[in-house]
Amino acid sequence: MTDHGPRPVERQLPTEEARDLISLVRDLVQREIAPTAAEEEDAGHFPREVFGLLSASGLLALPYAEESGGGDQPYEVYLQVLEELAAARLTVGLGVSVHTLACHAIAGYGTKEQRRTHLPAMLGGGLLGAYCLSEPAAGSDAAALRTRATRVGDTWTIEGTKAWITHGGIADFYTVLARTGGEGAHGITAFLVPGDAPGLTAAPPERKMGMKGSPTAQLHFDGVEVADARRVGDEGQGFAIALSALDSGRLGIAACAVGVAQAALDQALSYTTERRQFGRPVADFQGLRFMLADMATQIEAGRALYLAAARLRDAGRPFAKQAAMAKLFCSDAAMRVTTDAVQLMGGYGYTADFPAERYMREAKALQIVEGTNQIQRMVVARHLAGPESG
Repeated sequence: MTDHGPRPVERQLPTEEARDLISLVRDLVQREIAPTAAEEEDAGHFPREVFGLLSASGLLALPYAEESGGGDQPYEVYLQVLEELAAARLTVGLGVSVHTLACHAIAGYGTKEQRRTHLPAMLGGGLLGAYCLSEPAAGSDAAALRTRATRVGDTWTIEGTKAWITHGGIADFYTVLARTGGEGAHGITAFLVPGDAPGLTAAPPERKMGMKGSPTAQLHFDGVEVADARRVGDEGQGFAIALSALDSGRLGIAACAVGVAQAALDQALSYTTERRQFGRPVADFQGLRFMLADMATQIEAGRALYLAAARLRDAGRPFAKQAAMAKLFCSDAAMRVTTDAVQLMGGYGYTADFPAERYMREAKALQIVEGTNQIQRMVVARHLAGPESG
Protein backbone atom coordinates (compact mmCIF):
# COMPACT_ATOMS: atom_id res chain seq x y z
CA MET A 1 0.00 0.00 0.00
CA THR A 2 1.32 3.41 -0.93
CA ASP A 3 1.21 6.55 1.18
CA HIS A 4 -1.94 7.49 -0.73
CA GLY A 5 -3.76 4.23 -0.02
CA PRO A 6 -6.72 3.68 2.28
CA ARG A 7 -6.64 4.68 5.92
CA PRO A 8 -8.95 3.76 8.81
CA VAL A 9 -12.22 5.64 8.82
CA GLU A 10 -12.08 8.80 10.92
CA ARG A 11 -15.12 8.41 13.18
CA GLN A 12 -17.04 10.95 15.21
CA LEU A 13 -17.67 9.11 18.48
CA PRO A 14 -19.43 10.54 21.54
CA THR A 15 -17.18 9.15 24.30
CA GLU A 16 -13.71 7.84 25.03
CA GLU A 17 -15.35 4.51 25.84
CA ALA A 18 -16.76 4.39 22.31
CA ARG A 19 -13.33 5.12 20.83
CA ASP A 20 -11.86 2.27 22.87
CA LEU A 21 -14.67 0.02 21.66
CA ILE A 22 -13.94 0.77 18.01
CA SER A 23 -10.24 0.04 18.63
CA LEU A 24 -11.16 -3.30 20.21
CA VAL A 25 -13.36 -4.16 17.22
CA ARG A 26 -10.67 -3.26 14.72
CA ASP A 27 -8.17 -5.43 16.54
CA LEU A 28 -10.62 -8.35 16.68
CA VAL A 29 -11.40 -7.94 12.97
CA GLN A 30 -7.74 -8.06 11.98
CA ARG A 31 -7.03 -11.11 14.14
CA GLU A 32 -10.18 -13.21 13.88
CA ILE A 33 -12.27 -12.23 10.85
CA ALA A 34 -10.43 -10.61 7.94
CA PRO A 35 -7.65 -13.21 7.46
CA THR A 36 -10.07 -16.05 6.64
CA ALA A 37 -13.08 -14.12 5.26
CA ALA A 38 -12.53 -14.83 1.56
CA GLU A 39 -11.66 -18.50 2.03
CA GLU A 40 -14.56 -19.19 4.39
CA GLU A 41 -17.09 -17.35 2.23
CA ASP A 42 -15.97 -19.31 -0.80
CA ALA A 43 -16.37 -22.55 1.17
CA GLY A 44 -19.78 -21.51 2.57
CA HIS A 45 -18.51 -21.77 6.14
CA PHE A 46 -20.52 -20.02 8.86
CA PRO A 47 -18.11 -18.72 11.53
CA ARG A 48 -20.02 -19.79 14.63
CA GLU A 49 -16.83 -19.60 16.67
CA VAL A 50 -16.51 -15.90 15.79
CA PHE A 51 -20.03 -15.26 17.09
CA GLY A 52 -19.06 -17.00 20.31
CA LEU A 53 -16.13 -14.63 20.61
CA LEU A 54 -18.33 -11.63 19.82
CA SER A 55 -20.77 -12.72 22.51
CA ALA A 56 -18.01 -13.16 25.09
CA SER A 57 -16.68 -9.70 24.15
CA GLY A 58 -20.07 -8.07 24.66
CA LEU A 59 -20.48 -7.23 20.97
CA LEU A 60 -23.81 -9.02 20.56
CA ALA A 61 -25.36 -6.89 23.30
CA LEU A 62 -24.26 -3.34 22.54
CA PRO A 63 -27.54 -1.41 22.15
CA TYR A 64 -29.39 -3.07 25.04
CA ALA A 65 -29.70 -2.09 28.71
CA GLU A 66 -26.90 -2.98 31.08
CA GLU A 67 -29.39 -4.36 33.61
CA SER A 68 -30.27 -7.12 31.12
CA GLY A 69 -26.68 -7.93 30.23
CA GLY A 70 -26.41 -5.38 27.45
CA GLY A 71 -23.67 -2.94 26.58
CA ASP A 72 -25.78 0.19 27.12
CA GLN A 73 -24.32 1.80 23.99
CA PRO A 74 -26.25 4.28 21.85
CA TYR A 75 -27.24 3.23 18.35
CA GLU A 76 -24.82 5.85 17.04
CA VAL A 77 -21.98 3.71 18.39
CA TYR A 78 -23.48 0.25 17.80
CA LEU A 79 -24.00 0.97 14.10
CA GLN A 80 -20.39 2.04 13.62
CA VAL A 81 -19.31 -1.26 15.17
CA LEU A 82 -21.56 -3.03 12.66
CA GLU A 83 -19.94 -1.08 9.85
CA GLU A 84 -16.46 -2.19 10.93
CA LEU A 85 -17.58 -5.84 11.14
CA ALA A 86 -19.35 -5.75 7.76
CA ALA A 87 -16.32 -4.20 6.07
CA ALA A 88 -14.32 -7.24 7.13
CA ARG A 89 -17.02 -9.82 6.37
CA LEU A 90 -20.69 -9.14 5.69
CA THR A 91 -21.71 -12.54 7.03
CA VAL A 92 -20.52 -11.36 10.45
CA GLY A 93 -21.82 -7.79 10.32
CA LEU A 94 -25.24 -8.79 9.01
CA GLY A 95 -25.33 -11.69 11.46
CA VAL A 96 -24.86 -9.33 14.39
CA SER A 97 -27.60 -7.07 12.99
CA VAL A 98 -30.01 -10.00 12.66
CA HIS A 99 -29.21 -11.23 16.17
CA THR A 100 -29.90 -7.74 17.52
CA LEU A 101 -33.18 -7.70 15.58
CA ALA A 102 -34.15 -11.07 17.11
CA CYS A 103 -33.59 -9.70 20.63
CA HIS A 104 -35.68 -6.58 20.02
CA ALA A 105 -39.10 -8.03 20.87
CA ILE A 106 -38.14 -9.33 24.32
CA ALA A 107 -36.04 -6.26 25.14
CA GLY A 108 -38.67 -3.77 24.05
CA TYR A 109 -41.98 -5.53 24.72
CA GLY A 110 -41.27 -8.43 27.05
CA THR A 111 -42.40 -8.52 30.64
CA LYS A 112 -39.92 -7.89 33.42
CA GLU A 113 -39.86 -11.65 34.08
CA GLN A 114 -39.25 -12.45 30.40
CA ARG A 115 -36.37 -10.00 30.24
CA ARG A 116 -34.87 -11.39 33.43
CA THR A 117 -35.26 -14.99 32.26
CA HIS A 118 -34.15 -14.74 28.64
CA LEU A 119 -32.12 -11.63 27.84
CA PRO A 120 -28.86 -12.32 29.70
CA ALA A 121 -28.34 -15.58 27.79
CA MET A 122 -29.51 -14.06 24.51
CA LEU A 123 -27.18 -11.09 24.83
CA GLY A 124 -24.06 -12.57 26.36
CA GLY A 125 -24.48 -16.30 26.77
CA GLY A 126 -23.15 -17.42 23.43
CA LEU A 127 -26.60 -17.82 21.88
CA LEU A 128 -27.46 -16.81 18.33
CA GLY A 129 -30.89 -15.54 17.26
CA ALA A 130 -32.97 -15.28 14.12
CA TYR A 131 -36.03 -13.30 13.09
CA CYS A 132 -39.00 -15.02 11.45
CA LEU A 133 -41.42 -12.73 9.63
CA SER A 134 -41.29 -13.52 5.89
CA GLU A 135 -43.05 -16.49 4.33
CA PRO A 136 -43.10 -18.03 0.84
CA ALA A 137 -46.23 -16.04 -0.06
CA ALA A 138 -45.75 -13.10 2.35
CA GLY A 139 -42.59 -11.15 1.64
CA SER A 140 -43.09 -7.44 1.04
CA ASP A 141 -46.73 -7.94 2.11
CA ALA A 142 -45.71 -9.29 5.49
CA ALA A 143 -49.16 -8.67 7.03
CA ALA A 144 -50.48 -11.46 4.78
CA LEU A 145 -48.52 -14.13 6.68
CA ARG A 146 -50.24 -17.51 7.14
CA THR A 147 -48.24 -19.24 9.85
CA ARG A 148 -50.81 -19.78 12.60
CA ALA A 149 -50.58 -20.19 16.37
CA THR A 150 -53.56 -21.80 18.11
CA ARG A 151 -54.01 -21.63 21.85
CA VAL A 152 -55.22 -24.44 24.12
CA GLY A 153 -54.91 -23.50 27.78
CA ASP A 154 -51.45 -22.08 28.42
CA THR A 155 -49.90 -23.61 25.30
CA TRP A 156 -49.74 -22.35 21.72
CA THR A 157 -49.28 -24.70 18.76
CA ILE A 158 -47.60 -23.19 15.72
CA GLU A 159 -48.13 -24.49 12.19
CA GLY A 160 -46.67 -23.06 8.99
CA THR A 161 -43.55 -22.16 7.04
CA LYS A 162 -41.22 -19.19 7.28
CA ALA A 163 -38.89 -18.24 4.43
CA TRP A 164 -35.63 -16.37 3.87
CA ILE A 165 -34.57 -16.77 7.48
CA THR A 166 -30.99 -15.69 8.15
CA HIS A 167 -29.44 -18.24 10.56
CA GLY A 168 -32.32 -20.58 9.74
CA GLY A 169 -31.51 -24.04 11.08
CA ILE A 170 -28.55 -22.94 13.22
CA ALA A 171 -30.07 -20.32 15.54
CA ASP A 172 -30.60 -21.04 19.24
CA PHE A 173 -33.81 -19.02 19.35
CA TYR A 174 -36.29 -17.51 16.89
CA THR A 175 -38.53 -14.48 17.23
CA VAL A 176 -41.56 -15.74 15.33
CA LEU A 177 -44.55 -13.76 14.07
CA ALA A 178 -47.68 -15.91 13.74
CA ARG A 179 -51.36 -15.34 13.11
CA THR A 180 -53.51 -15.74 16.22
CA GLY A 181 -56.57 -13.82 15.05
CA GLY A 182 -58.26 -12.65 11.88
CA GLU A 183 -56.81 -11.40 8.63
CA GLY A 184 -54.51 -8.43 8.41
CA ALA A 185 -51.95 -6.76 10.64
CA HIS A 186 -54.04 -6.82 13.82
CA GLY A 187 -54.27 -10.62 13.99
CA ILE A 188 -50.53 -11.28 14.47
CA THR A 189 -48.67 -12.15 17.68
CA ALA A 190 -44.97 -12.54 18.51
CA PHE A 191 -43.42 -15.60 20.16
CA LEU A 192 -39.96 -16.60 21.35
CA VAL A 193 -39.33 -20.13 20.07
CA PRO A 194 -36.34 -22.27 21.13
CA GLY A 195 -34.17 -23.46 18.27
CA ASP A 196 -34.48 -27.09 19.38
CA ALA A 197 -38.28 -27.10 19.77
CA PRO A 198 -39.84 -30.42 18.70
CA GLY A 199 -41.54 -30.09 15.33
CA LEU A 200 -39.25 -27.26 14.16
CA THR A 201 -37.15 -28.22 11.14
CA ALA A 202 -35.13 -26.33 8.55
CA ALA A 203 -34.92 -26.90 4.81
CA PRO A 204 -31.49 -27.01 3.17
CA PRO A 205 -29.98 -23.51 2.94
CA GLU A 206 -30.74 -21.46 -0.15
CA ARG A 207 -28.03 -21.38 -2.83
CA LYS A 208 -27.23 -17.67 -3.13
CA MET A 209 -25.08 -15.53 -5.40
CA GLY A 210 -23.40 -13.95 -2.38
CA MET A 211 -23.13 -14.26 1.39
CA LYS A 212 -22.54 -17.98 0.99
CA GLY A 213 -21.25 -18.25 4.55
CA SER A 214 -24.53 -16.96 6.00
CA PRO A 215 -27.21 -19.68 5.95
CA THR A 216 -30.62 -18.57 4.68
CA ALA A 217 -33.33 -21.23 4.94
CA GLN A 218 -37.00 -22.00 5.18
CA LEU A 219 -38.27 -23.09 8.60
CA HIS A 220 -41.15 -25.53 9.00
CA PHE A 221 -43.34 -25.43 12.11
CA ASP A 222 -45.15 -28.76 12.41
CA GLY A 223 -47.11 -28.65 15.64
CA VAL A 224 -44.44 -26.65 17.51
CA GLU A 225 -45.70 -26.10 21.06
CA VAL A 226 -44.79 -22.89 22.87
CA ALA A 227 -45.84 -21.92 26.38
CA ASP A 228 -47.86 -18.74 26.75
CA ALA A 229 -44.99 -17.47 28.90
CA ARG A 230 -43.05 -17.19 25.61
CA ARG A 231 -45.65 -14.98 23.96
CA VAL A 232 -44.13 -11.51 23.61
CA GLY A 233 -46.43 -8.53 24.02
CA ASP A 234 -50.19 -8.70 23.80
CA GLU A 235 -52.14 -10.91 21.43
CA GLY A 236 -52.50 -9.03 18.16
CA GLN A 237 -49.56 -6.72 18.90
CA GLY A 238 -47.06 -8.73 16.89
CA PHE A 239 -47.11 -6.74 13.68
CA ALA A 240 -46.49 -3.48 15.53
CA ILE A 241 -43.57 -5.16 17.29
CA ALA A 242 -42.27 -6.39 13.95
CA LEU A 243 -42.41 -2.95 12.36
CA SER A 244 -40.67 -1.40 15.36
CA ALA A 245 -37.89 -3.95 15.07
CA LEU A 246 -37.55 -3.37 11.33
CA ASP A 247 -37.12 0.38 11.77
CA SER A 248 -34.04 -0.33 13.87
CA GLY A 249 -32.97 -3.25 11.69
CA ARG A 250 -32.96 -1.06 8.60
CA LEU A 251 -30.34 1.12 10.24
CA GLY A 252 -28.28 -2.04 10.76
CA ILE A 253 -28.53 -2.84 7.05
CA ALA A 254 -27.54 0.73 6.18
CA ALA A 255 -24.44 0.50 8.36
CA CYS A 256 -23.52 -2.87 6.86
CA ALA A 257 -23.93 -1.42 3.36
CA VAL A 258 -21.58 1.43 4.16
CA GLY A 259 -19.08 -1.09 5.53
CA VAL A 260 -19.13 -3.14 2.33
CA ALA A 261 -18.83 0.02 0.22
CA GLN A 262 -15.90 1.25 2.32
CA ALA A 263 -14.13 -2.08 1.90
CA ALA A 264 -14.64 -1.89 -1.87
CA LEU A 265 -13.29 1.66 -2.02
CA ASP A 266 -10.26 0.66 0.05
CA GLN A 267 -9.57 -2.23 -2.32
CA ALA A 268 -9.95 -0.04 -5.40
CA LEU A 269 -7.78 2.69 -3.90
CA SER A 270 -4.99 0.24 -3.05
CA TYR A 271 -5.11 -1.22 -6.54
CA THR A 272 -5.23 2.04 -8.48
CA THR A 273 -2.45 3.72 -6.51
CA GLU A 274 -0.15 0.70 -7.00
CA ARG A 275 -1.06 -0.40 -10.52
CA ARG A 276 1.03 1.41 -13.13
CA GLN A 277 0.19 1.93 -16.79
CA PHE A 278 1.79 4.32 -19.27
CA GLY A 279 4.55 4.94 -16.74
CA ARG A 280 2.43 6.16 -13.82
CA PRO A 281 -0.17 4.93 -11.30
CA VAL A 282 -3.58 4.53 -12.90
CA ALA A 283 -4.99 6.65 -10.07
CA ASP A 284 -3.26 9.60 -11.80
CA PHE A 285 -5.76 9.48 -14.66
CA GLN A 286 -8.55 11.98 -14.20
CA GLY A 287 -11.38 9.64 -15.23
CA LEU A 288 -10.41 7.15 -12.54
CA ARG A 289 -9.75 9.85 -9.95
CA PHE A 290 -13.26 11.18 -10.44
CA MET A 291 -14.70 7.69 -9.96
CA LEU A 292 -12.82 7.36 -6.67
CA ALA A 293 -14.03 10.79 -5.58
CA ASP A 294 -17.65 9.89 -6.35
CA MET A 295 -17.33 6.58 -4.48
CA ALA A 296 -15.92 8.28 -1.39
CA THR A 297 -18.61 10.97 -1.48
CA GLN A 298 -21.42 8.39 -1.62
CA ILE A 299 -19.92 6.54 1.33
CA GLU A 300 -19.59 9.69 3.44
CA ALA A 301 -23.14 10.73 2.58
CA GLY A 302 -24.50 7.31 3.51
CA ARG A 303 -22.61 7.26 6.79
CA ALA A 304 -23.91 10.72 7.68
CA LEU A 305 -27.48 9.67 6.84
CA TYR A 306 -27.52 6.52 8.97
CA LEU A 307 -25.84 8.32 11.87
CA ALA A 308 -28.37 11.16 11.72
CA ALA A 309 -31.18 8.60 11.94
CA ALA A 310 -29.42 6.81 14.79
CA ARG A 311 -29.12 10.03 16.76
CA LEU A 312 -32.86 10.60 16.37
CA ARG A 313 -33.46 7.10 17.73
CA ASP A 314 -31.07 7.68 20.63
CA ALA A 315 -32.93 10.90 21.47
CA GLY A 316 -36.27 9.06 21.59
CA ARG A 317 -37.58 10.89 18.54
CA PRO A 318 -39.39 9.36 15.52
CA PHE A 319 -36.93 7.95 13.02
CA ALA A 320 -38.87 5.55 10.77
CA LYS A 321 -38.70 7.81 7.71
CA GLN A 322 -34.98 8.43 8.19
CA ALA A 323 -34.33 4.70 8.72
CA ALA A 324 -36.03 3.88 5.42
CA MET A 325 -34.06 6.65 3.71
CA ALA A 326 -30.80 5.36 5.17
CA LYS A 327 -31.45 1.76 4.16
CA LEU A 328 -32.45 2.87 0.66
CA PHE A 329 -29.58 5.29 0.05
CA CYS A 330 -26.79 3.26 1.68
CA SER A 331 -27.60 -0.03 -0.04
CA ASP A 332 -28.05 1.63 -3.44
CA ALA A 333 -24.75 3.44 -2.87
CA ALA A 334 -23.06 0.17 -1.94
CA MET A 335 -24.23 -1.37 -5.22
CA ARG A 336 -22.84 1.57 -7.21
CA VAL A 337 -19.56 1.72 -5.29
CA THR A 338 -18.86 -2.02 -5.50
CA THR A 339 -19.67 -2.07 -9.21
CA ASP A 340 -17.27 0.82 -9.76
CA ALA A 341 -14.61 -0.94 -7.70
CA VAL A 342 -14.78 -3.93 -10.03
CA GLN A 343 -14.54 -1.59 -13.04
CA LEU A 344 -11.55 0.29 -11.64
CA MET A 345 -9.67 -2.97 -11.19
CA GLY A 346 -10.39 -4.16 -14.71
CA GLY A 347 -9.98 -7.88 -15.30
CA TYR A 348 -8.55 -8.38 -11.81
CA GLY A 349 -11.73 -6.96 -10.31
CA TYR A 350 -13.73 -9.68 -12.04
CA THR A 351 -11.63 -12.49 -10.61
CA ALA A 352 -12.05 -14.19 -7.25
CA ASP A 353 -8.39 -13.49 -6.51
CA PHE A 354 -9.50 -10.09 -5.20
CA PRO A 355 -12.51 -9.40 -2.95
CA ALA A 356 -14.09 -6.71 -5.16
CA GLU A 357 -16.35 -9.20 -6.95
CA ARG A 358 -17.50 -10.61 -3.61
CA TYR A 359 -18.36 -7.14 -2.35
CA MET A 360 -20.41 -6.55 -5.49
CA ARG A 361 -22.38 -9.78 -5.01
CA GLU A 362 -22.93 -9.01 -1.34
CA ALA A 363 -24.12 -5.46 -1.98
CA LYS A 364 -26.97 -6.81 -4.11
CA ALA A 365 -28.43 -8.66 -1.12
CA LEU A 366 -28.56 -5.45 0.91
CA GLN A 367 -30.94 -3.86 -1.60
CA ILE A 368 -33.37 -6.73 -0.91
CA VAL A 369 -33.21 -7.77 2.76
CA GLU A 370 -35.40 -6.27 5.51
CA GLY A 371 -37.65 -4.58 2.98
CA THR A 372 -36.66 -4.15 -0.66
CA ASN A 373 -35.61 -0.69 -1.70
CA GLN A 374 -38.92 -0.34 -3.55
CA ILE A 375 -40.65 -0.83 -0.19
CA GLN A 376 -38.35 1.78 1.37
CA ARG A 377 -39.46 4.27 -1.27
CA MET A 378 -43.08 3.50 -0.41
CA VAL A 379 -42.37 4.09 3.28
CA VAL A 380 -40.67 7.41 2.64
CA ALA A 381 -43.43 8.54 0.26
CA ARG A 382 -46.11 7.73 2.85
CA HIS A 383 -44.33 9.93 5.36
CA LEU A 384 -44.22 12.73 2.81
CA ALA A 385 -47.60 12.49 1.10
CA GLY A 386 -49.71 10.25 3.33
CA PRO A 387 -51.12 6.77 2.54
CA GLU A 388 -52.00 5.82 -1.02
CA SER A 389 -55.62 6.70 -1.82
CA GLY A 390 -56.25 3.36 -3.49
